[in-house]
Amino acid sequence: MEANPRGIPKAPFVDNVDQYMKTDTVEATLRKFTEAASKYRFMENSKLQQRASLEQKIPEIEKSLAMVEFLTEKRGSDQSVETLFEVNDTLYAHATIPPTDTVNLWLGANVMLEYTLDEAQELLSSKLSIAKTSLKEAIEDLEFLRDQITIMEVNTARVYNWDVKRRRMEKDAVSA
Repeated sequence: MEANPRGIPKAPFVDNVDQYMKTDTVEATLRKFTEAASKYRFMENSKLQQRASLEQKIPEIEKSLAMVEFLTEKRGSDQSVETLFEVNDTLYAHATIPPTDTVNLWLGANVMLEYTLDEAQELLSSKLSIAKTSLKEAIEDLEFLRDQITIMEVNTARVYNWDVKRRRMEKDAVSA
């Protein structure tokens, strides 16, 4: 079975309903198509959450990287930097940052580590690159999943319409 680069299976398109329906009942086929569409919707919701998370995380990484680059520029001077430090979303404090060779970075799960400015810049650049790649892949997967959901909905409609037409023809044959 074909799949996209991240292993999401491609939905089969039922081109010839008459031929396809020789292998299974209408009810089983409709149930199978509905189940497949539900699985694609579940994957879509998961990718939407991943995309939202990455879209929130990327600006934070970019802000941290910009600060590390700024501190790297100021490393050689004896002059302290006056700034407003973000304590919370709406709370800032005045801060004086002396020239430094190290920074502390939050890694998550209440873990903070001290890095040299060069190590921090390398780490943040790497994380930013990975996050942007992941976001690009999530967007591609979302487009792929929307196409697969559409294909399964079209398949379901075609089989349902085929069944209605078949029943009508049987009813007409019995009437005649």
